[in-house]
Amino acid sequence: MSEGECTASAEVQALTAPAPAPQKSSRSWVIDLVLLAALWGASFLFMRIGAAEFGAIPTAGVRVTIAMLVLLPLMWMRGQTGDFVRNWKAALLVGVSNSGLPFALFAFALLSINSGLAAVLNATVPMFGALVAWAWFRERPDNSRLAGLVIGFVGVALLAGHSAGFKSEGGVSPVWAVLACLGACLSYGISANATRRYLTGVPAFATAAGSQVGASLALALPTWYFWPAQMPSTQAWLALLAVGVACTGLAYVLFFRLIAHAGPQRALTVTFLVPVFAVFYGVIFLDEEITSWMLMCAAVIVCGVALSTGLVRLGRRKKTEAAAAP
Repeated sequence: MSEGECTASAEVQALTAPAPAPQKSSRSWVIDLVLLAALWGASFLFMRIGAAEFGAIPTAGVRVTIAMLVLLPLMWMRGQTGDFVRNWKAALLVGVSNSGLPFALFAFALLSINSGLAAVLNATVPMFGALVAWAWFRERPDNSRLAGLVIGFVGVALLAGHSAGFKSEGGVSPVWAVLACLGACLSYGISANATRRYLTGVPAFATAAGSQVGASLALALPTWYFWPAQMPSTQAWLALLAVGVACTGLAYVLFFRLIAHAGPQRALTVTFLVPVFAVFYGVIFLDEEITSWMLMCAAVIVCGVALSTGLVRLGRRKKTEAAAAP
C-alpha cells in the first residue's frame, strides 16, 4: 500500500501479510496515523524538489541509500539481522519492485505533474494490490470490492484525461508521467503480493531494511551513470535527506508501530490522509494549483479505494438483516 509514499510500499506489504493483533486500545495510535500521513505526504514535496536537480534515477538512488543507512542499524538493534540473512534473496528482489522501480517512476513523473496529483494516483495502490492478488492467488474480490475497483479506475481515467495537475513549465509528457505513476502503483501491488508469497513470517525490519539494500544495489550503477553534471544545490540534498530519513526510515517505524497498536484495518486509513497532506504541502510550499476537477476525481478515487479495500461495503446492512432473520 510507500513511495511511498511513497512508501506506500510498506503500507501494502504490511496490510497483505499477516499482522500482529493490536496490543492496546488506547487512542494514541491516532497520533501515529496523522504523523505517518504527514510524513508520507511530504515525500512527494521532497521528491519533486530533489528530482528537479538530481533527475529521476539519481533521486531514487540517493533516497533508498539513505533509507538503507537508517534501517540497517534499526534491524540490527532489534536482533533481526539473522532473519534477513536467511531470506536475503527474496528481500533483495522485493526491494527492486517495492522501492527502486516505483521511487524512480514517481521521481520521473514529478518532473511534469504536481505533487498533489501524484499523491492522489498513489492512493490507488491498494486497488492494484487487489488486482494482482486476484491474478496471482485467484482471490476474486466480492461484488462490493469489484465495484470499488471499477469506480476507482474510472476516477483515475477522468483525472488522467484532464489537464488538471499538470505543470505548465514543460518537462516530460504528462501522459507518460501519469503512466509512470500507475506503473509505480502496479509495482507496489506486485511487491506486496511477492512479500506475502515469499517473505511471510519474516520480521518487519528485516524485510524493510533488506528491501532498501536490494533497491540500493539495483540503482547504484544507473545512479552513477545518470548523475547530474552540475552538483545539486544544498536545498536538493536536504530534500533527499529528509525523504530518506524521515519519509522512509522514520515512516517505517511509525507504520509498524501503528499496525501493532491499531491493527491493519485502521492503519489502512492512512491511504486517504496522505493525498490531503501532499496537496496541502504543494499549495503552501510549491504554489501548485488545485482545481475543482482534480478534487472531484480525487473524491471518486477515494470512494473506489474505500470499497476495494473493504473499509466500506455495499449491501452490508441487508446481509446483516438477512443473517438475523429467523
